[in-house]
Amino acid sequence: MINIVNNSNNPYFNLSLEEYFLKYKELDDDLLILWQNEPVIVIGKNQNAYEELNLEYIKNNNIKVVRRLSGGGAVYHDLGNLNFTIIEKNSVSHKNDFKFFTEPVVNCLKDLGVENVEFSGRNDILIDGKKFSGNAQYFYKNSLLHHGTLLFSSDLTVLSKALNVKNEKFESKGIKSVRSRVTNISEYVDISLLKFKELLIKRIFEEKNEEVKNYELTEEDYEKINELVKKKYGTWEWNFGQSPNFNYKKELKCDAGFVCLNMNVEEGVIKELKILGDFFEKEPVEELEKQFIGIKYDLKIIENIIDNIDVKEFILKLQNKDLMKLFY
Repeated sequence: MINIVNNSNNPYFNLSLEEYFLKYKELDDDLLILWQNEPVIVIGKNQNAYEELNLEYIKNNNIKVVRRLSGGGAVYHDLGNLNFTIIEKNSVSHKNDFKFFTEPVVNCLKDLGVENVEFSGRNDILIDGKKFSGNAQYFYKNSLLHHGTLLFSSDLTVLSKALNVKNEKFESKGIKSVRSRVTNISEYVDISLLKFKELLIKRIFEEKNEEVKNYELTEEDYEKINELVKKKYGTWEWNFGQSPNFNYKKELKCDAGFVCLNMNVEEGVIKELKILGDFFEKEPVEELEKQFIGIKYDLKIIENIIDNIDVKEFILKLQNKDLMKLFY
């Protein structure tokens, strides 16, 4: 096994790095990558980004969004979360065997005196019945990529707010996240995240009866990984445009009366939009609706459109900020 040394906290880079070493970089050994992200929501391959995220909170708190290769639910990363990735070349025996890849984590924590730590259910690790690790896998040709989160000292209040969505607004076929009670490893150990990282690397290699071998990224590696960022992981098309088609509905009571927004979104683009309610028109509301048809469901674009319209010229007493609220 080879330990890939990666000190980047850029989530677009880190997800690109995973794909690069899985699909494009020829190293004749299994790989281990431990990495951390600045604040970001990482959504599963088959999820509806809009349905999983509190977009207003994410925008106001400068939290990034990125879609990963593997399935499963949405997770929050910050610098208090340690991610681990294992890439097995020519792997067949461990496909969908989540317990196998999480055992070194469990054993490392037991070495540190943590009791009641266990693999549970389909893909989680728990301490005292609370989740601190979720895991997912992706398969490419004969290779397997297993990755998981390890909540060490994450801000759990941000986690709950960033993923707090009222799903009754949506009708879609996206895979829904399952919410669990969560905890941080730091509640049970008196060491730093950096020290825990060192101990985990050591434990993973010990269980393979190997000495730790490190690999430093080359200039060519950086160039090709950043090309993946540019073409895929850093793009709206991958992170939001890949969301399953969905219908969206939100209602608001304001000075204009009762206002309801209905949208149909396909491949991240607004295909149909209706504004309904008991409000009074000044100009035909259809003219207002036309402003949004055919544009990306991207809050920055929508906000820019609304900023350049005097909304109350269409709907009596409706404020621009109230129309914007309907899109969150």
